Amino acid sequence: MSRLGAIVPVEEYLAESHVLFYLSDAVSQLLEHKEEYTQFGLIRYFAEYFSSVKNSNHVLFREFNYIRATPHNRVSFIRVFWRCFRQIGKSGELLSMQEYRSLLQLLCPDFSMEVVQSTARIVLMDDATDCLMSFSDFIYAFQLQFYYQEFLESVLAIYQDLLAGKSPNTVFVPTSASVEQLPSVAVEENDKEEQQRDGVEACMLADCVDALCDRFKHSHPSRACVREILDQTDKVSYYSFLMSLAKHETINQTIGALPSKAELFFDPEMDQELDKLIAQISVSPGSNSSGSAVGGLKEVQRRASPRRNIHHRRKMEVESDGSTEETDSSEN
Repeated sequence: MSRLGAIVPVEEYLAESHVLFYLSDAVSQLLEHKEEYTQFGLIRYFAEYFSSVKNSNHVLFREFNYIRATPHNRVSFIRVFWRCFRQIGKSGELLSMQEYRSLLQLLCPDFSMEVVQSTARIVLMDDATDCLMSFSDFIYAFQLQFYYQEFLESVLAIYQDLLAGKSPNTVFVPTSASVEQLPSVAVEENDKEEQQRDGVEACMLADCVDALCDRFKHSHPSRACVREILDQTDKVSYYSFLMSLAKHETINQTIGALPSKAELFFDPEMDQELDKLIAQISVSPGSNSSGSAVGGLKEVQRRASPRRNIHHRRKMEVESDGSTEETDSSEN
């Protein structure tokens, strides 16, 4: 198989593209809604399924295990979250951790609280996680945490070992002589608190992370970016290191889900959709403007869901009386 002139083994291509994963999911969805989709048409079903995967619309309203199953799914979900809720950042509104989780659950009902908590710790530098956060701070920290979750967990284990004075991935077995030389509990606790404030030697962490990248099987930030960040300081804490990674433009470009911070609230395609929606609301007679706006916004967001699209269009074809207009719930 050729890709950009280079010969890529079939097995390697299938592993990198996760084609078999998506094919398996497509078949599972087909079997789950067999009667519906066979009437809809198998060829059209598979065409729209893989078209939605290509266009990154396939993650809407899917379960958490699905949206995190592949790097493409993670990028797609980050992009969908940004496009759906960037207006919050545009208005300058600050939200709590729980409020951000509620937004995420609108797109993925069983979204993990652990991911949201870890994101809040990055933004707030492990301080009180009940503080309010701006959308721009949250979205870039969320991108880092969600896309590189396995890598960050490994880095945290290394950091904790360095903080404890141990070599990463080694086991410290105390001897009788070392036990006699242990400091008092109070002194040890004071030293530990001071170390946690100061962090660890940046050069040691850089060497350990570099070694981690050699054997790491999941996605990870480029070594050059990691070195660039850690070379700027003598000591570094875990969350300050993560916040620097989250703000690094090269890492943002590598992931490819979000625009630069200067263009975070600029999305012409979505703006056109919203303008059309507002125009429809303004000319709709006898409708409750606020209720229609909320319902319309949900329709704009749901429009991107490929699996739901197939299902809903099929139902419309079978059950519709010819009218595609929805009834405003606010009307008596």
